[in-house]
Amino acid sequence: MANLHEIIQWCDQTLLSAEFKDYAPNGLQIEGKKEVKRIVCAVTASETAVDAAIELKADLLLVHHGYFWKGEPYPITGTRGNRIKKLIQNDISLVAYHLPLDAHPVLGNNAAIAEILQLNNIEALDSTERHPIGNIGYLEAPLSPEDFQAKLQHCFDFNIVHLPANKPYIQKVGFCTGAAQDFINKAALQNCDAYLSGEVSERTFYEAQELNVHYFACGHHATERYGVQRLTKAIADHFSIEHHYVELNNPI
Repeated sequence: MANLHEIIQWCDQTLLSAEFKDYAPNGLQIEGKKEVKRIVCAVTASETAVDAAIELKADLLLVHHGYFWKGEPYPITGTRGNRIKKLIQNDISLVAYHLPLDAHPVLGNNAAIAEILQLNNIEALDSTERHPIGNIGYLEAPLSPEDFQAKLQHCFDFNIVHLPANKPYIQKVGFCTGAAQDFINKAALQNCDAYLSGEVSERTFYEAQELNVHYFACGHHATERYGVQRLTKAIADHFSIEHHYVELNNPI
């Protein structure tokens, strides 16, 4: 058992969350029990995730995509209101870390991607960022676009969308998880052979051609299921508490 606010303090310090300008508040979003015996984590604080946390008798639900995003309406109504009501009724805390969990060099989504794809010599996609959100890595040996797509398909178990460029081989790879398709421009500036992210936009088709960078959409959920698991395990190990991951099987 651990104190809720000690967990939040440890996470904030570990992820350096105060140093990020984000689209939603990082850390504790809804306060529940003061003492935490069991953490459940999921990528997104959907009703399915909330229901799983209730069923698993969680004291804390940790997610990558929480609530209170910039531009959202203030009233807590509709689907968001229903989710929040369930959390409060069951005294479950909601904790969310967005960009800090993308960027962390060990626990983060991008760090996990680099390991899974066996990318080496990791560097920043944008060297002007204090805590780079995107990265560049290198395959040990060049792969054809078809072989690289097959590798991605195997690693992410996702129907990979490939937008081709005019390069016969891929070795230098830019990457950023989630909805970061527009960073393909940064990848082009760094002379990457390919760039991968989670989602894809209509405009990305033309950008891949004109920038001559292969683009691979690997799934928003599929590329961001790792950070919450790594952070939750780190919390559980540090505070000696129980933890579970809920796979939401989101096809986007």
